[in-house]
Amino acid sequence: MEFKYLKLDVSDKIAVLTINRPEVLNALNPSVLEELMAAFAGMANDPEVKAVVITGAGGKAFVAGADIGAMAKFGPLEARRYIVLGHQTFDAIAAFSRPVIAAVNGFALGGGLELSLACDFIYAAETARFGLPEITLGIIPGWGGTQRLTAAIGPGKAKEMIYTGKIIDAAEASAIGLVNCVLPADGFLEAVREKVKKIVAMSVVPLTMSKTAVNAYLEGGGQVGREVEIQSVCICFSSEDQKEGMAAFLEKRKPSFRDK
Repeated sequence: MEFKYLKLDVSDKIAVLTINRPEVLNALNPSVLEELMAAFAGMANDPEVKAVVITGAGGKAFVAGADIGAMAKFGPLEARRYIVLGHQTFDAIAAFSRPVIAAVNGFALGGGLELSLACDFIYAAETARFGLPEITLGIIPGWGGTQRLTAAIGPGKAKEMIYTGKIIDAAEASAIGLVNCVLPADGFLEAVREKVKKIVAMSVVPLTMSKTAVNAYLEGGGQVGREVEIQSVCICFSSEDQKEGMAAFLEKRKPSFRDK
């Protein structure tokens, strides 16, 4: 696939997807959103992709937000089209069958934070900054921020960030549970890749089923989540890798998974 605003590199079963508009701090215009959807659709059945890392080009920003220059001219109908496109894009990322990790290497503001929240979890460089400053523009977060941030850090912390528009650093983001860990800015992406290698060493079958079960709880609550969990673990028992994993345990050796 060829893109205007994205760079895609796949190696060692890890796809690194870089949003490449550094001149505007990787702001998300409609074309970027459409390319993101196309990229994930293209990776959906690619056996060489077991995990996706999303990051931003230029070093200053992961994604600084939506395209405010375009939004300033919108009326309600134009705003709705843009907001719906963002939801469709982020929902596609959240529903992607394999793990998706946000590697936040700078500003993740507004739509940038919402994009990272659509991923399974976040690794942050020590230089990262997070916030939903939409209220300072006279609007509210519209690409899932009010929902996913609340699920991630709880209503009290989420409301404070949304009501004030404040921007927090990586250390505070870690303290409130927004990010999984903070890594040095120097060599950040390679450090993220090393962590993700531990994920792609696992069989794709339980990776997919794990994500399916957790998402079922997030979207449908405990009763739905538990039923999907039961179904998902049973599907694992139909795989060759389940047989290999348990045989390896009993034989006291490292498993050799084949993603089957």
